[in-house]
Amino acid sequence: MPVTLFHNPRCSTSRNALALLRERGVEPEIVEYLKTGWDAATLNRLSAETGGPRGLLRTREEGAKALLAADASDAAILKAMIAEPILVERPIVETGKGARIGRPIERVLEVL
Repeated sequence: MPVTLFHNPRCSTSRNALALLRERGVEPEIVEYLKTGWDAATLNRLSAETGGPRGLLRTREEGAKALLAADASDAAILKAMIAEPILVERPIVETGKGARIGRPIERVLEVL
């Protein structure tokens, strides 16, 4: 079963999730989303598995705080995530069983 890790190598939680997958014998396809960016189809698919656009939002980022304070629509949140990929929480693991945000990292095991 293919496994995709949406990964930020500068994030210790993301690095730890990658290590956990490898410890379990899984070599995921790694997508460094800060380099590749996001598209609406991918974000919509992932948000459907992780609690909607707000579930994907990295609330520690100032841009995310502003979106929440403004009570932005889901469409506005997705548009902001495409414009600023850092607004997406990480890491995210996706398999044929669904997608999970790896916070805590053990949650990624739920879709293996």
